[in-house]
Amino acid sequence: MDLVLFDLDNTLLAGDSDYAWAEFLIEQGVLDRGHYESRNDEFFRQYKAGTLDIRQFLAFQLAPLAAHDRAQLDRWHAQFMAEKIMPMIGAAARALVERHLGAGSLCAIVTATNSFITGPIARAFGVPHLIATEPEVKDGRFTGGVAGTPCFQAGKVERVREWLARDGLGLDSFAESWFYSDSANDLPLLERVSRPVAVDPDDRLRRVATERGWPILEIH
Repeated sequence: MDLVLFDLDNTLLAGDSDYAWAEFLIEQGVLDRGHYESRNDEFFRQYKAGTLDIRQFLAFQLAPLAAHDRAQLDRWHAQFMAEKIMPMIGAAARALVERHLGAGSLCAIVTATNSFITGPIARAFGVPHLIATEPEVKDGRFTGGVAGTPCFQAGKVERVREWLARDGLGLDSFAESWFYSDSANDLPLLERVSRPVAVDPDDRLRRVATERGWPILEIH
């Protein structure tokens, strides 16, 4: 059996769910455009440049979850899925996931975006496992904090190892281990699997993939 890991934003999705969620909340009047739009754009630029301070970003990203009850957040998320996310799911990405699921591989989405945003997206793809940054919850409400290690850069490697270890497994337990990603931020995990694949890669990852002979897949 193979292990197949998928990054989400700009890999399976033709866009960034994290960025889109903040933009959606701005459009709904939940967040102030003047403050949040400029901050959202700046964090996105830092992410693409590989200079993002993940803790600083998560304090920004998770604050709106703490400000509202779960029922309201779920209502907004259903609208967000319909209006923003479903148009980002293309036929080629679905076919890629279905090919690996059909082969009987153990499949998981591994994403820095928090699990509140990404849980329904993983279900829309039919991927049974999600490894994501986990928002802290107390008494049924989000606190605005993070539970455990953020699933970002080297944190993805740590979180995947923890997930596999629960069943007494490791990356070397599989005939092949795959990871599909668009971003050079994911090099720590790409370098640890036996079958790294760059998907519509950013410039930095494209250079690395070309130098190392990794496959480059264009699906968006």
